Order: sequence, then C-alpha cells, then structure tokens
Amino acid sequence: MKKSQYIWYNGKFVNWDKATTHVLSHGLHYGSGIFEGIRAYSDNANAFIFRLEDHYSRFYNSGKVSLIKIPFSQKKLQEATVQLIKKNKLKNCYIRPLAFIGEGSIGINPGNNKVNVIIAAFEWGTYLEKNGIEHGIRAKISSFARMGVNSFMTKSKISGNYINSVFAKREAIQLGFDEAIMLDNDGYIAEGTGENIYIVRNNIIKTTPITTVLEGITRDCVIKIAKDNNIEVQEQKFTRDELYISDEVFLSGTAAEITPVREVDDRTIGNGKPGKITKLIQDEYSKIVSNKNPLYASWLTKV
Repeated sequence: MKKSQYIWYNGKFVNWDKATTHVLSHGLHYGSGIFEGIRAYSDNANAFIFRLEDHYSRFYNSGKVSLIKIPFSQKKLQEATVQLIKKNKLKNCYIRPLAFIGEGSIGINPGNNKVNVIIAAFEWGTYLEKNGIEHGIRAKISSFARMGVNSFMTKSKISGNYINSVFAKREAIQLGFDEAIMLDNDGYIAEGTGENIYIVRNNIIKTTPITTVLEGITRDCVIKIAKDNNIEVQEQKFTRDELYISDEVFLSGTAAEITPVREVDDRTIGNGKPGKITKLIQDEYSKIVSNKNPLYASWLTKV
C-alpha cells in the first residue's frame, strides 16, 4: 500500500496523516463499522472505477443490516470517491469506504454515538501478489470455521466479523501457505478469508451458494463472464475432497481479483498450473475493468 495525499473524512478532504479518530471510538473497541473494497483501473488514458454504484449499494445494505445509519447520501459518497481519485492524481488504485461508530458511549450499546465516514484511495497491488495471479497460490483448509448465519450477517461487510478471517489468514501464513480456505459449520467449503471460491471439474464451474457467504460483486462478474463464454456454472455446496480432485481452483474478490490456486493442503490441483478456464476468466475480467470490452461499459465510471 502506497500512501496518498488525501482522505475524505466526514465531508472534507484531509491530509492522510491527519485522518485520525479518538481512541475511545466504539468501532475501534467492538468492530461496529462497515466497509467496502473498490478498485479503479486505467486504460492508459483515463481511470475507471469498477462497479462503483454496485459497491456503494452493498455499503448501504451493510449499514441497514448492522443498524449503522450513514449520514451521507449514496450519490454524495460516489461523487466524493471520484473527486478523491482526482485530487490524489491516481489511476490504478484501491478504494476503501468505511463507516464506523465514534466516541460517546463505551458500552456494547453505542446509543447515539456519531457515525463517521471515510473514503481512502491509494495504490495497492493485488491482494495475493502478482506471482500468485500468474502462477497460482498455495492454500490451506483452515482450522477456523466460517462463522455461521446465526452468528453473523453474510450479506454485509461488518468490520468486526473479519476477525474470523484474520485468525484463519494468520494461521495459514504461519504454516507457510499463501491463503486459508474456510469451511462452513456443516463442513462444506465456504470461501477464502476475503474471496469467493470456485472449482472446475469436467469444464463446469462450481461455486458455493450465497446463503452462507458474501454476495461478491466480483463473483457476479465471474458468473456473467462464464455464461457469456458458454461455460456452465453450478451454485452448490462441495466438500474439501472434491476440491482436492478438481481440475482447477480459483478465488475472486475486489482485492484478490482472479487468483488461481495451484495447491491445497499439499495436494496439487490439476497439473499445478492455472487452468484454461481460470485463465479465460482472468483475461476477460482484465479486459472488462480496463475498458477493453464495450459490452460491459456500464460497469465503469470514468474519473
């Protein structure tokens, strides 16, 4: 991550180092915040924010689910995002909107504490590194199960929920892997620590239903790309041993983009290299986000 000059904070552009909050903010103590991850890409001439409106619609849905009332309109935040990228003179960048409950009541119930909103935009490479994108990553089935639907909300990006992913990610890294894959409470494959997951068998893509996982915006892209290329997609549960014997495995997410998985639990997936369907999805996704596929031009917001 490369520091930018400005962060949008409660309606104002402030210097990066001055975008601070009080140490007794409710969100800091209890994770009472919501966030989004968005990317902008360049076609060399211009920057384009990918699925800006869809990301902010999910942001507001997260607020509804978590009872966090965002004190700005969606239109205002979308406009602020465009202006922030311009002020920071960015083209390829990652964008992080965050709404969190501030200081006041320090008890579990935040009462009438103020809700703060920030938007940061900065240069940040793909989440699982360039080498992972090109050659695939090594993953491990985590000892930490994905929290169940009676424990957290699966349709919202609530800050506190992600401690589950933090534990799984740190365990995987400490054991020498690149990423963790989490199971649901019934023992089926759920998702990565910040990505949806897919397997390919007999030229058919299978992915976990959204019942127990995040309704990924990149996931929606993957499904549309696959269908446009006459590749069947099945949304159904699958087990870890079916994952082991898959021809291909890949992950998707705004931060991770489309990342192949070459190995899981020391078992080689397919021939140990990104497969043809994974590479097709990667290539088509890259064209879409960089304004090289006019069929998906409506997904791009020019900066």
